[in-house]
Amino acid sequence: MIEIKNLTKSYLHHKTGRHYVFKDLSFVIPPGRNLAIIGKNGSGKSTLMNILSGVDAPDSGQIISDKRISWPVGLSGGFQGSLTGRQNAQFVARVQGFRGEELHEKIRFVEEFAEIGRYFDSPAKTYSSGMRSRVAFGISLAFDFDYYLVDEAMSVGDAHFKRKARTAFQEKIGKANIIMVTHSMSQVKDMCDLVLVLEKGQVHHFDDVAAGIDYYNAL
Repeated sequence: MIEIKNLTKSYLHHKTGRHYVFKDLSFVIPPGRNLAIIGKNGSGKSTLMNILSGVDAPDSGQIISDKRISWPVGLSGGFQGSLTGRQNAQFVARVQGFRGEELHEKIRFVEEFAEIGRYFDSPAKTYSSGMRSRVAFGISLAFDFDYYLVDEAMSVGDAHFKRKARTAFQEKIGKANIIMVTHSMSQVKDMCDLVLVLEKGQVHHFDDVAAGIDYYNAL
């Protein structure tokens, strides 16, 4: 279970003043559920995802959970550009506490999953955005979490890689859960059993996925 308690997040705009994304937002994500967070552009989906992962911090409020929550899957913003894909994967594996053969197994997984060939040993700053996303996706999936945060990650790459990404997540479901931000309602139907619609800083819960999608489409 993840409890979001009295969450407030705002940004200061130099022309229009302080803009509140959320004010005293509270809700609970029940255990064992795969959640889709949907809403119109600007509703705060990615902001909420970043707060859940610890990438961003709220002005006030708490995220209460004893579960391991991933960083946003496919996030490549933390790459060190002068390091190779292999070295970036090695760094993350070390931070996660892996050493010796277990560390090498993680790196092999990332290399095989990313499918970028010799470029895995080239500096990350030379990668295309697609290559960076492939390596970042592989790094995310190399480690076990209770919840995987997915922010449009499966829209990356060609048709083959998209199928591979979808299969990887379907294998994770059952052993872990996902919290997904997406504009693809087909992904919501295929992979989620709970929908949360963000609207004007508030949330609307739907245990019926079809009803949640219908509500979103009517906004």
